[in-house]
Amino acid sequence: MNALPTRRGLLAGFAASTLCFATGCAMSTRPSSSASTLLAPTGTLRASINLGNPILAGRAADGKARGVSVDLAQALADQLGVPLALLEFDAAAKSVDAVKSGRADIGFFAIDPLRGEGIRFSAPYVLIEGAFLVRAGSKLIGNAEVDRAGTRVMVGQGSAYDLYLTRELKAASIVRAPTSPAVVDAFLAEIADVAAGLKQQLEADASRLGGLRLLPGRFMVIEQAMGIPACRGEAAQAELRAFVEQVKSSGSVARSLQRHGVAGAVVAPAG
Repeated sequence: MNALPTRRGLLAGFAASTLCFATGCAMSTRPSSSASTLLAPTGTLRASINLGNPILAGRAADGKARGVSVDLAQALADQLGVPLALLEFDAAAKSVDAVKSGRADIGFFAIDPLRGEGIRFSAPYVLIEGAFLVRAGSKLIGNAEVDRAGTRVMVGQGSAYDLYLTRELKAASIVRAPTSPAVVDAFLAEIADVAAGLKQQLEADASRLGGLRLLPGRFMVIEQAMGIPACRGEAAQAELRAFVEQVKSSGSVARSLQRHGVAGAVVAPAG
């Protein structure tokens, strides 16, 4: 005979269920072995799309969201056999909150320890470089010179490089723009010393505005991955990981990068 559950086991199960309901993780009566049940328990795959990362998502001429993130969300929905609903946000922090709260089933984020408190990640599917931008006349010539007392570094609030630099910078101070695409304009308006962001976006802004230059190299490698609400459990995470490895090995990620004209980002190695 199977042993009766212990009081501790009952309490643990109750706590886990309470956590899922409290964070908005939807439940389903369909068989738990189904991938669609694990990843899209409402019957629709709700994908959180961060339009604040122009490398991976943006708007087409018709106003609809497009990009690598959208392609991967659609591919997963097609594989699961469920419709796709996009939840669109202008900043990474808002997109992260949608997944942590369970309002979205999946999202596309840079892997970071703080985000891991409420999100289970796949292995990365794309690697992107983070870089520093300065005025043409700045005395700064290398990344190692940025972390000095009196240096003000502008970042997009809640972005991967905000989280990273908040941990890593010891002497320089951080100022925050409301979204990542607004970083360079805010950097110029507030007379900050350095703008930090996605290398491709900074290059585009430097070309658009003039009088700016990137410091050589990079200060971090941003690992872009897919994520689900943490309370979905290890089985759901395993399904997500398998999907990401499949789209990397099949060439789907590489083709999406090429189709959307994304330069400077590379497909991550097998996880």
